[in-house]
Amino acid sequence: MKIADKSTSAEKLVRDALEKAKKYAEYNIFTFLNEEGALKKAREIDARIKKGEKVGKLAGVPYALKDNFLSPEGETTASAHILEGFVSPITATAVAKLEAEGAIMIGRTNLDAFAHGSSTENSYFGPTLNSRDKKRVAGGSSGGSAVAVALDIVEFATGTDTGGSIRQPASFNGVYGLKPTYGCISRYGVVAMASSTDCIGFFTKTPDDMDLLMSIASGQDPKDMTTLPDYYNTDADTELSDLRPSWATGADRAPEPRNDGREGACRGSLNSSVRIGIIKDFDNESVDSDIREALKKKVELLKSKGHEIVELEMPALKYGLAAYYIIVPAEVASNLSRYDGVRYGFRSEKSDDLDALYYNTRFEGFMPENKRRIMIGNFVLSSGFYDAYFLKAAKARTMIINEYEKAFSECDFILTPVSPNPAFKLGEKVNDPVAMYLEDVMSVSLNLAGVPGLTIPAGETKDGLAVGLQLVGPRRSDKALIEFSKELA
Repeated sequence: MKIADKSTSAEKLVRDALEKAKKYAEYNIFTFLNEEGALKKAREIDARIKKGEKVGKLAGVPYALKDNFLSPEGETTASAHILEGFVSPITATAVAKLEAEGAIMIGRTNLDAFAHGSSTENSYFGPTLNSRDKKRVAGGSSGGSAVAVALDIVEFATGTDTGGSIRQPASFNGVYGLKPTYGCISRYGVVAMASSTDCIGFFTKTPDDMDLLMSIASGQDPKDMTTLPDYYNTDADTELSDLRPSWATGADRAPEPRNDGREGACRGSLNSSVRIGIIKDFDNESVDSDIREALKKKVELLKSKGHEIVELEMPALKYGLAAYYIIVPAEVASNLSRYDGVRYGFRSEKSDDLDALYYNTRFEGFMPENKRRIMIGNFVLSSGFYDAYFLKAAKARTMIINEYEKAFSECDFILTPVSPNPAFKLGEKVNDPVAMYLEDVMSVSLNLAGVPGLTIPAGETKDGLAVGLQLVGPRRSDKALIEFSKELA
């Protein structure tokens, strides 16, 4: 990752990034460019370097911020009309950690409003275009961030992943995208979608960059009670072979599985062969042929490097999409109830009384997909339907968690497609919510189980579209996951 030093300047890096952002304006990547603030910070860093002062690990590195992270620069809108005009009085913990190391935010990136979507077509500011084909979607909800990295505007970008919102756009644009273990990075100061599945992560061009960002951003935060202790850095020196000594010596495989599925297994780096699980149900005719071919090539590559391939039966995953689209809308309905036009953001001018103010503000301020999820969420939580829907979905979620724990007793990592199709055409699925939701069929189960997943670039289709695969690990295996991804390069 480029770090400003005496051979270059932070100001030049920022100016170059801003110039590229303007050059690619037609892709509709940014909702706000932080020109004045970014250049000011760059000059401050250059002045410190000139004086010989110590600077952070990311000093002078331009980055893009998904527009649902709170910071005082520009309006934080989550690409929603109802938050138009809102300037945050606080800074998200993840943003504060990055900027403490000298990273410079050059702009806020477009997303599906409130992160509700899989294409970045549900944005109040219009869709972001795919980096490979401007007639196709960027993926979502973090489409703007993915394209900003893919077009080399910035070195990295932030994202949020509630059901695939980092991994899928990373796949559609040929970059790395990580959804960490749930609770690895603080969610404080990030506009909530579904609190039990939201994860903060990044888009990068290399695994090493991802490792650096994770080492900076991870850790416990007293402002977010769901955060975990900083296992990412404290376990950094743990070798996988230390956890399974028989492998380190090159001895025959021990009869007991290497990974018992409990938190803390497979947390460190890798220096020996591993077992990679392939989910049978995710390698069939319903998956695009180019994606299946990419998976086949990576499997052969792993075999050639001495790794073992294990076929997995994971029948509970078929309930993942149904469970997700009950649990998540329920949490969405709760989290969006705070937006009423009274305290901040957009307020309808058509209102004569308080009830009309609430109704008109929410009707005008939310996108159609926001309204759809609010209605579904309130329905499944309503009296008479809670047991029939939400409770059953919660039980299905437990089954999925158990399914992953069982799988990781048989293998160390799982390799699957991210989605069944490469980037689809703009407008192709925007009016068919079921078809759009089905794009998440391979990604949502990770969020329900809380396990990490890393999208790795895996080539391209016959039409030149990017193809990505996701590497999945047990909880807290984020560092080993990133390290092992280098085996697939």
